Amino acid sequence: MRNFTVAMLFTILGFINLNAQNIVKGIVINGDSEQPLQGVSVKVNNSNISTISDAGGAFTLQGLTDGRQIIVVSLNGYETQNFPVQLSGKTVDLGTIMMFEDVSEDQDLSTITITDDELNDDTSAADNISGLLQASRDIYSRTAAFEWSGSFYRIKGLDSENGKVLINGIEMNKLYNGRPQWSNWGGLNDVLRNQEFSNGLTPSNYTFGGVLGSTNISTRASAYRKGGRISYASSNRSYSHRLMATYATGLMKNGWALTASGSRRAGNEGYVDGTFYDANSIFLAIEKQLSNKHALNLTVIAAENERGKSAPHTQEVYDLKGIRYNEYWGYQNGKMRNSRVRRIYEPIVMLNHYWNISDNTSLNTNVSYQFGEIGNSRIDFNAGNNPSPTYYQNLPSYEVDRGNLGLAYEKQQAFINNGQLNWNALYDANITNANAGLNNAYVLYEDRNDDKQFTINTILNSELNDNITLNGKLQYSKFNSDNFANILDLLGGNGYLDINRFSNVDDPGRQNDLLNPNRVVTVGDKFRYNYELESEIYGGFAQAQFKYNKVDFYVAGDVSRTTHQRNGLYQNGRFVDNSLGKSEKLNFTNFGVKAGATYKISGRHLLDFNGAYLTKAPTIRNTFSNPRESNAVVIGLTDEKILSTDASYIFRSPLLQAKVTGYYTKVQDATDIGFFFLQSSTAEAFIQEVVTGIDKKHFGAEIGLEYQVTPTIKLKGAANIGQYTYDNNPNVYLATENTQDAQQQGFVNGVLDLGKSNLKDYRLASGPQKAYSFGFEYRDPDYWWVGATANYLDETFIDVGPITRTSAFFKDSDGLPFNNYDPAVARELLQQEEFDSYLTVNVVGGKSWKIGDYYVGLFASVTNLFDKEFKTGGFEQTRRGDFNSLSAEAQRETPLFGSKYWYGRGTSYFLNVYFRF
Repeated sequence: MRNFTVAMLFTILGFINLNAQNIVKGIVINGDSEQPLQGVSVKVNNSNISTISDAGGAFTLQGLTDGRQIIVVSLNGYETQNFPVQLSGKTVDLGTIMMFEDVSEDQDLSTITITDDELNDDTSAADNISGLLQASRDIYSRTAAFEWSGSFYRIKGLDSENGKVLINGIEMNKLYNGRPQWSNWGGLNDVLRNQEFSNGLTPSNYTFGGVLGSTNISTRASAYRKGGRISYASSNRSYSHRLMATYATGLMKNGWALTASGSRRAGNEGYVDGTFYDANSIFLAIEKQLSNKHALNLTVIAAENERGKSAPHTQEVYDLKGIRYNEYWGYQNGKMRNSRVRRIYEPIVMLNHYWNISDNTSLNTNVSYQFGEIGNSRIDFNAGNNPSPTYYQNLPSYEVDRGNLGLAYEKQQAFINNGQLNWNALYDANITNANAGLNNAYVLYEDRNDDKQFTINTILNSELNDNITLNGKLQYSKFNSDNFANILDLLGGNGYLDINRFSNVDDPGRQNDLLNPNRVVTVGDKFRYNYELESEIYGGFAQAQFKYNKVDFYVAGDVSRTTHQRNGLYQNGRFVDNSLGKSEKLNFTNFGVKAGATYKISGRHLLDFNGAYLTKAPTIRNTFSNPRESNAVVIGLTDEKILSTDASYIFRSPLLQAKVTGYYTKVQDATDIGFFFLQSSTAEAFIQEVVTGIDKKHFGAEIGLEYQVTPTIKLKGAANIGQYTYDNNPNVYLATENTQDAQQQGFVNGVLDLGKSNLKDYRLASGPQKAYSFGFEYRDPDYWWVGATANYLDETFIDVGPITRTSAFFKDSDGLPFNNYDPAVARELLQQEEFDSYLTVNVVGGKSWKIGDYYVGLFASVTNLFDKEFKTGGFEQTRRGDFNSLSAEAQRETPLFGSKYWYGRGTSYFLNVYFRF
């Protein structure tokens, strides 16, 4: 053992050789005006060695190792340039470097498509990882962001909570669900381009990161290019028009710098019917250079967004109305009105202190406060019929099943000719009730989340020598959330009775708040539920990075302490003893370790390896099984464990850039909670479906390559061949109110344990598991460019229902198997649906003009050029969740409760023109 230790010590020391002083210097100027450019980033590729150009455009890099290196020169708004150099202990002068405007810069955030199913997920807002990837220069990552984002594609099949988004070193992922809320800074493209992306497990100077990596957005006012920019965009995707203006002073002689930006995005209707868009965003960054070592930067971001949502539908509905159909809207007084509106306004105020302790050590201390509200509106009804035009009894299939073919035809024609929400009928019902002295049958209300989050951290970066860099971070965050339902519109009535319509009239469970029974509420009143959530997290990470001639490697560790607690403000009649007041305080201690190495076979051939093991506290969303009504904690709640590794071969030459990566990720003990209305052959109830102990397996290969055919033509390709599956049979239980009906169905204290769900080897509903892309790009010396890409996506699967894979599927009400149960038929009924593969073509192009000292630019893109219809996602309905019910559904030509789907957009465009001064 002693000899082994000594040998390892000499091996490590052998890596640490001190090279003769290598220096790279140069001057950067604007290629058009030939004026010096200040603030240009100059760094060594795959290294922490970097600097910025001074007021004269000059820069100097020191401490480089011998051998072939790539010097990367970049500045927001300009084309990035790479310079290969061969170092051997001498100074290399790159001379005068001319940088030219990047005419494709407006492609970045504007052309990323977030699919409707992501935008309409109230719990996650948008689970799209494309924003995380758009800063990457890696061809595969950029293909995933720009070409595949409209297909609900996920890197490695993982959710966005596995990637970290930071602004000035402060993590912006929500503590509620662990996912970034992109709408909080939407519409501010001009000022969010200064980004550093760490791919996958590779090290970041700001955070331990996640399996999908991290992006740090810098908003230092002094880092923005001096000048202004005004742009206008037109699109048929989410909004119709966007107007944006930005101005930056640059660093002035008095040590101040200011950058301001604002935008307006609006549209009466997006690609899907009835989806209006109304958003305003403002940004302000003010920096003061206190000395050559200290600087303060204040950032204010306020993005207000309101938009109409769209719904998933059964195939029957799409066949009748087309893929643009949306049940949520209807005409009122001749105008479109959407009943499901999502509203977000959560301003961010951030103060950052930058301290350059020495030439090699810096300390950044950051404070952030975010506050505001998220609202999601919908219609509630106590005494009326379900107002949804796609309610199963309103569709022709319902009458066909009953043998009423004439009535089925009438419903079919009525649905085709109209099929929208009938606002007038809702008003008429309420007015009739009001005239009779009765309460509302219908009401429009909003589910509200008013969140406040405070974060403070300090980040240390220190280069001990030319080979070793240390990073460290300490952080504290506190999250408070007020959650309640709020009346928006009485729809012509006088008041709404605050009760639970699923409970019997004489049942105490009918009362949403026993402290105020049978309360009649009006506009502005809280009702249904009212509770607070609180979470705190303390943590820190440390990292060491080592860089030598042949090998670079790193090790990092992370530790955190998380607490969650609920405080009920209503005494719910269905959970009398466990709804009012504070829940127990839940504590979780977690850690993570990761390491990686890059072996440089030569300047062109590299091997890269990364591995990590980490534990994660459950998010607040997955901690309480039914937070709107009780303090009940998920049974068997535990930390989530993740093991992840990848290996890559990288080839770099002047003409060809290629990377092939194999990856494997194992997730254990995950938790998922769903809420829905269940209808079986014996019972009906509104329940929570809690799935615990979920194991998932993600593995596959990623390929990306670029080939410079000529100085103006580039070919590019990317592919992912993945397989993402459930890796065990997790536990499932149902939770509902503790009523007599529930007890008769086997619920004990409102809980029914269904045991194991046979999900092992079912595919995860994580977008296409195979994706291929091939395209070209032409860049003309006369400052115009065009490109086209063909994309083939395959193996997209529906989200299966865990309940139908439990023993409850084949058991009758007496607990015994159905007499007619046939395992072969059951296997066919439970076969997971795979969507059709599809091919899409995307086209982009741009042009810029220099007019005196000004620039005018044009960018345009068309996605899904040939208007291909394709499904991006969907889920099985579990309203009929047993063998007999599903057998009956399978025998129908059109199921009553078929799976619901989302479709991708057909042909859509984005056009942007800008003026820069």
